[in-house]
Amino acid sequence: MTPFTTLSGVAAPLPIVNIDTDMIIPKQFLKTIARTGLAKGLFYEMRYDVAGNKVTDFVLHREPYTHAEILIAGDNFGCGSSREHAPWALLDFGIRCVIAPSFADIFYNNCFKNGILPIALPQAQVDALMKVASEAQSDVTIDLNAQTIRAANMEYAFEIDPFRKHCLMNGLDDIGLTMQKVANIDAFEQKQRVTTSWMYKA
Repeated sequence: MTPFTTLSGVAAPLPIVNIDTDMIIPKQFLKTIARTGLAKGLFYEMRYDVAGNKVTDFVLHREPYTHAEILIAGDNFGCGSSREHAPWALLDFGIRCVIAPSFADIFYNNCFKNGILPIALPQAQVDALMKVASEAQSDVTIDLNAQTIRAANMEYAFEIDPFRKHCLMNGLDDIGLTMQKVANIDAFEQKQRVTTSWMYKA
């Protein structure tokens, strides 16, 4: 997992509340367990019409938002089903941070497991950042170590669980955390082969 320390880039405004995981990545794109190639399905039903033609005024189809790394959205982002394809699709597009007033719990947890930083801020602060993003006034900068967001003449602090912060900053997903204990795991297995050798007989 790619470490997350400081991110500075274009923020795309998506002022819609209750964006569920089916809106993020519709069900027809869930046939794969690969984490790549899902960007094409991100917000598909908003990005394309029923004939598959590009909706040119959708935010992610407009410059400079075609290269957005930050998404600013409405309340209750990521509600709906528990599909992990939702953060996969965001990440495959290039989005590393989502800012909203609140998130659905499962989506929120899945973000951290996939290297995405979800930041919950008060509505007034989200509105201010949404305005900056909508007018493309400046890049938005997220400093995870300092737990701050800077944009234009604003700076906001955000809260994050210390363990999740550690994992993001060090690029540790569940497998990475386990591999940190590989020496202890190997030692346990070697001891087990002696004390419970019957378990290893063919």
